[in-house]
Amino acid sequence: MCQFYCYSPTVPVADLPSDTEGLYTVDELAAATGMTVRTTRYYAGLGLLPPPTRRGRMAYYSALHRARLELIRALQDHGFTLAAIEKYLARIPVHASVEDLAVQRAMLTSWKTGGQELVTRRQLDAKAGRRLDDEDLQRLAATMAIEEHEDGRYEILPAFDVGVQCLDLPIPVDSMVAAGEAINRHMDELADELTAVLKDRVLTPYLESPKTEDDKARFEQTMSKLRQLTLEAVVSGFQRAANQVITRSLSR
Repeated sequence: MCQFYCYSPTVPVADLPSDTEGLYTVDELAAATGMTVRTTRYYAGLGLLPPPTRRGRMAYYSALHRARLELIRALQDHGFTLAAIEKYLARIPVHASVEDLAVQRAMLTSWKTGGQELVTRRQLDAKAGRRLDDEDLQRLAATMAIEEHEDGRYEILPAFDVGVQCLDLPIPVDSMVAAGEAINRHMDELADELTAVLKDRVLTPYLESPKTEDDKARFEQTMSKLRQLTLEAVVSGFQRAANQVITRSLSR
């Protein structure tokens, strides 16, 4: 798969200094990114990293390798499979800069809800804080709180806590499903619109202007803060809209 869009062993690493200042050995690179040496070499073997520069028998890695590995790690934390990571990286230009990769990572990190969590049936009960019967499992699956995998394990989805709390409510499952579909439909539209605003008004101007290391750090902090403020704004906006609907219905 990687042979079509990942790094070729013959592609040189451009603009590397003649000495080893600012470069990493494979051990240093692994330590800097929180990965094992074996995993780092595995990703390099798949073509997910550009080839290192060599000084005699020693291989050295640059800030570009580190940025790419940190992006891979962010994708893993976001729940991406290896195949999905390969496809994601395929959409990034081969000559993307360290800053470009940092922006990609910042956007992922700021919106991630945690990595994929797969549990057994017993662990699912513990996670819910109660024993779940077959009907409970059906309700949780119907409301997109869990997803059963072929190996019998269950994936915990973001709506899990809400779904468990809804089990005790005397509300038909179809009504909860309909409510969930309405929420997802409008949230998808809202997310698309907000993403377009972010790309056009924030991301594009950032990429077009010169950037220092401090600028990059501030941008990552901004993205993290933006997530929090956006979620608060969405909740506040829904509460305001709901109150207006209730007020209108009572005044009729």
